[in-house]
Amino acid sequence: MWYRVTLKNDRSDLSGGHKGLNVCNHEEADTRIFLHIDDITKQGHTSVMIKTVDTDVVVLAVALFNEIPNLQQLFIAFGTGKNFRTIEIHSLVQSLGPLKSRALLGFHAFTGCDTVSSFNGRGKKSCWDAWKSFEESTEAFISICCDPSSISSNVLKTLERFTILCYNRTSENIDINLERKDLFTKKGRTIEGLPPTGAAIYYHTLRAAYQAGQIWAQSRKAELVLPSPSEYGWVLESGRWRPYWSNLPEAGTACRELIKCSCKLNCKGRCSCYKANLPCTALCQCDCDQNV
Repeated sequence: MWYRVTLKNDRSDLSGGHKGLNVCNHEEADTRIFLHIDDITKQGHTSVMIKTVDTDVVVLAVALFNEIPNLQQLFIAFGTGKNFRTIEIHSLVQSLGPLKSRALLGFHAFTGCDTVSSFNGRGKKSCWDAWKSFEESTEAFISICCDPSSISSNVLKTLERFTILCYNRTSENIDINLERKDLFTKKGRTIEGLPPTGAAIYYHTLRAAYQAGQIWAQSRKAELVLPSPSEYGWVLESGRWRPYWSNLPEAGTACRELIKCSCKLNCKGRCSCYKANLPCTALCQCDCDQNV
């Protein structure tokens, strides 16, 4: 018998009369779906179709497929209208292989998801190309999924190297701070076009590990026991969690003379100085008052 799981209104729903589990504390439907699938496959069902428009569900399906007992075929009815298509997850997993399929959770979280920022100007395709050229990062992505509470210096260095390649495919640097210097001084990159600092990458990795290793990796558990986000690159302010970006001072404060804009007149809108709420400097091309 086929079962269809539908992601709808932030809740997961099963057709076919299955009532799901009685106890579940998952906050997101994308993880709850795989808890349901794990349950119905234990009853002997081997083929499942998920209907969703959420990319996270596709990533979770690929990463968790080999871990769900008795599951032989998993399809995703993805998108709507002209963009609708059916994705054969079992075929994708076979094509990627077990290691890369499992590592996909770490890759997706590290390169940007709902709770982890993406790299400025670097989309999934350019990050995927960097991954293909640097296969050593696969083990690092698996590590932040399987052992999120213990991120080694080797993992951090590997992810630094991966980030460098996302910004400069021909670079031989292994130190991201040195790469930032080279891109700025030798290649004329603007500050907005530089990779994060080593300190920023550390906290970024913690947030990725929290999402991939503490939340997504436990999708098949009915009751999640999660550590405090404060241990993973988040800080609680005024009752709300916000990312803790870095323990370094802002570049606009520490190196104010390096900030400049290319506005012709009246800095506003997309102007880098205006968006950062900073006064213009002598390097700016506009005639704005530098003492404002």
